[in-house]
Amino acid sequence: MSYQSRKTQAVINLTALEHNYQQISALAPHSDTIAVIKADAYGHGAIAVAKHLDNSVPALAVAFVDEAINLRSAGISSPILILEGALCEQDITLANQENFWLMFHNIEQIHWLTSNNYTGKFWLKVDTGMNRLGFTPNQIINIIKTLSKKQQKNLVLCTHFSSAEELNNQKTLTQITRLNALAEQFQCQLSLANSAGIINWQQSHATYNRLGIALYSGISDGISSATTMVSNLPIVLTPVMTLQSTIIGLRDLNIGDNVGYGETWQAKRLSRIATIAIGYADGYPRNAKVGTPVWINGQRVPLIGRVSMDMITVDVTDLSQVKVGDMVELWGENIRVETIAKQANTINYELLTRVSARVPKIYTHAT
Repeated sequence: MSYQSRKTQAVINLTALEHNYQQISALAPHSDTIAVIKADAYGHGAIAVAKHLDNSVPALAVAFVDEAINLRSAGISSPILILEGALCEQDITLANQENFWLMFHNIEQIHWLTSNNYTGKFWLKVDTGMNRLGFTPNQIINIIKTLSKKQQKNLVLCTHFSSAEELNNQKTLTQITRLNALAEQFQCQLSLANSAGIINWQQSHATYNRLGIALYSGISDGISSATTMVSNLPIVLTPVMTLQSTIIGLRDLNIGDNVGYGETWQAKRLSRIATIAIGYADGYPRNAKVGTPVWINGQRVPLIGRVSMDMITVDVTDLSQVKVGDMVELWGENIRVETIAKQANTINYELLTRVSARVPKIYTHAT
């Protein structure tokens, strides 16, 4: 039985998803742009997102094999890149069976090849300065010499940027130079650009780009607004997720009345307070500051008091009309998720991926 009494939900606009993909992939017309849908498509629902993009993208990318198996079970046919590669030897066997592209980043994964003839796209990760995963350039040279001719033919050298959101940070150019110098020796395919790389660093466009957070309209510190200029081409990204709920209570307060746990907010005037059916158990950040904006009836109103497990409270004194049942946007087209992230001292990635399983996802094709 499917029944939704509480109207707290994440509305996922698949038309906006497709729009964002086309806008950003057009920046690199000579590259194949892979859609990254790890972590349940950054909280947007990996299966639904993959089904919508399955015929539009050259490949999808996830973090580990388990995520890829779920997509195959749902009927997704696109090649799937496993960004963390094989985490056990059996993963290589599964990759051959299921058309998974494996990324190799440690020597143990290379050792597993001695008893497994991996035939897919062979992604070798080069550590050009991220210092997280990957081989040094000298290790790469030795590894390539051990690969079969077919594996060398399928070779993709890749790296990951540490600071591509920072337009004035030359580290990205250094990383590009390091990988290009290595690639010249082998004339192989390359992959450098993440979302920020595609948008900010044209020099990083290569055989494959990996489009993650920007697919969902996420913007970072180095991308100053929803409209970013790259080679005089405007990029207009549309939020894919709208997190919404409803008002479930209204209360009039006198001067000096307190609200919520710990009595952290006190009315300085005669006030009207709305209680909204969403809280940290739904993924709304508990550490959101007083004053964090909420959108009700075409107007921003401030969060007051502490975020509770199932509820938040906002000051609606200045709204001319408000009633129980009114729809509330926590983030989406009117209040960007980056605004809420800043108020909670975190990043958009965390908020999107932490929307909990008890929040239903509603898929639309709104234009």
